[in-house]
Order: sequence, then C-alpha cells, then structure tokens
Amino acid sequence: MLINGQTLIQHLDRLAPKKMAVEHDRIGLQVGTLNKSITTALVTLDVTDAVVEEAIAKGAELIIAHHAIIFRPLPKIDTATASGKLIEKLIKHDIAVYIAHTNLDVATGGVNDWLADRLGIQEANRSFLEEVYTDRWLKLVVYVPKPHLEAVQQAIWQAGGGQLGNYSECSFTVDGTGTFKAGEGATPFSGSIDQLHHAEEVKLETVIAASLQSKIVQAMIKAHPYEEVAYDLFPNEIKGTSYGLGRMGRLAESTTLGEYAEEVKKALQLSAVRIVGNVQTKVAKVAVLGGSGAKYVNKAKFAGADTIVTGDIDFHTAQDALADGMTIIDAGHHIEQIMITELANWLSHQITTYNNKVTTTIVASTINTDPFQFI
Repeated sequence: MLINGQTLIQHLDRLAPKKMAVEHDRIGLQVGTLNKSITTALVTLDVTDAVVEEAIAKGAELIIAHHAIIFRPLPKIDTATASGKLIEKLIKHDIAVYIAHTNLDVATGGVNDWLADRLGIQEANRSFLEEVYTDRWLKLVVYVPKPHLEAVQQAIWQAGGGQLGNYSECSFTVDGTGTFKAGEGATPFSGSIDQLHHAEEVKLETVIAASLQSKIVQAMIKAHPYEEVAYDLFPNEIKGTSYGLGRMGRLAESTTLGEYAEEVKKALQLSAVRIVGNVQTKVAKVAVLGGSGAKYVNKAKFAGADTIVTGDIDFHTAQDALADGMTIIDAGHHIEQIMITELANWLSHQITTYNNKVTTTIVASTINTDPFQFI
C-alpha cells in the first residue's frame, strides 16, 4: 500500500505546522503536485541538480527539503538558466518539491531541538531565543449521553485535547438532563419523531489548543452518537504553548570554549569551525540556532548564554561580540543537515505507525550540498 503525497505531508504538518513559520517564509509545495501515490520520498537540506539526479535514480516522486527552491518571485522560468533547468528536470520527471523551513526550525522536536540534543544541551529548562508563535487555548463543552461519555472523551484525548502542561486527559463533567424534539426527516439516536424526549446526559468540559480545533472537533463528532451534536467553544485566557527559534540551556558539565568547539566538531561531524573569543573562556550555558544566526548573538548574550553555536557570522558581528565579551562557535549554515536523517527517520516511523501495510519508503539524501570546502 502506497501513501498519498497529501497524506504524507499531513504527517509532516503534525511535527511542523505551516502556521509556525516565520512571516513571508517560502514553505509548502513549490513544484509539482502532492495528489499522487508516493513510492519513495527523498529528504534533503537543499534541492540541487545532484540531489534531483539522486531522486531520479531512487525513483522518488517527492523531495522534502529544508531550503526553498523558489525563494524570490520568479518573473519567468528560463530553462537556459541553472534554476530554470532544475525546475524543468523536476517537472519532466514528475518530482514534486515540498519545503519545511522555519516551521521545522521552530517545531518542538525539530531542527533546533535535534541540534541541542546532539550538542549536549540539557532538555530540562531548555528555552528558545525568540518567540515566533503562541497557541491559544479554547474551552470545549459538549453534551454526551452517559453510556457514550468514555468513547467521546477518548476521541478528544487521542486527537490532542485535554492537555495542560505535564497533565493529560484533563476534563470536568456534570450530570444533567437534555431535551430535544426530532422533526420530520431526522433520524434520532433516541426518542421519537415529533415528541419531546428527555435524555440523561453529561456536560463534558475540557481545554484544547486552537491549532487542533478542527481535528479535535471532528474526532469528537465522529465518536458522538447524536445526529446533531450540541457543543460550544469558548476563548480561554490561559496562555497556550509558545514556539520559537533557537534553543538555549545548560551543559551537563561546564567546559572551555576550546574544548566545547572540539565537541561541536565531533558531534556534527565537521572538519573545522570558526570561534570568536578566548578558548579558555568557561562555557556552561549554550545557545544554538541552525542556519544564519548573526542577528541572534545579542539575544543569546542577554539571555545569559556563554556562547552561541550557529552559522554565517559576518566580520562586524564577530568584532562586536568580541568587544562585548560574547563567544561564538560558527559551525556553518550547513549544520542544518542534521534534519535529513532525523526527519527521514521521524516520517518513516509516523507512516508505518499510521498503517503497517504502507510500503512507501522515506530515504535520506546522501548528497553533500555544502558549497564550502576547507583546504
């Protein structure tokens, strides 16, 4: 059994919903269609000619990438140019391209958490450098016949409702009596047409994240026995879960900048890194941000980090950091390549859990797309 491209992306959206992307980021479908069966999906950091050739060789109908193939508006697709040739090749071989960029950076369990895990930043009290998105809370109230309460509750829990911090399946119930009169054309679960019916019901209250509203309500209605389900949604003043760019936290043991730079090289399999600061500087609290992090150096310092691991640090940012007593490990923009194997493994697990008969394969690209070499 092959999974449809749209269904596969729905699984990805559970990890990295599009709404969590930074404003104006180029994400989502950029080439081709998702409305087709997928035998193989290739996960990559960048979409280059070599990566497209790899996709062709592996029979992939879909490429899931971190960096956009179309970042700026194209006035035309000129197949005499490198970018035009690339798009032409993708279309000719019916390969779709889907982008998950800052939404995957921001996601809990996404790029920056993968980097933080690899770099020894403790998960306890881990924070982010810049808030990007905060979910809203809603109170869901639904009236359920007593014998069906547990089934409706379980449907809500499984769809993600009833979560408050570290507590799950949170709800409140009150017994009562519901009344209704079924009209012509109705098929009531109980009672008779054109007769007032009294039903023993339970008023079920729980909290849900606004981002999951549609999913939870659909699951609740599906599990509910009534033809017409009476429910309410109320705004809630409780602050929902926040999501942000970068991660910051403490190391298990303090070290020096020089020693930690060596650990970063080993953990991310790098041949070299650039550092700003005295190699003997003590490092206990570390910030990390995949990609280009020059504008987050001050944020990391003000948040109490001893150093920040990121990429694309320019000369003047490095000068200012040095003067300000902030240390930097510039490991390169390409450290985001960690998403290739991590996302491929995550998606593989999700689709087989969804249906163990799925034969679609998720493969990690083996092409190194880093444009820089060290000699």
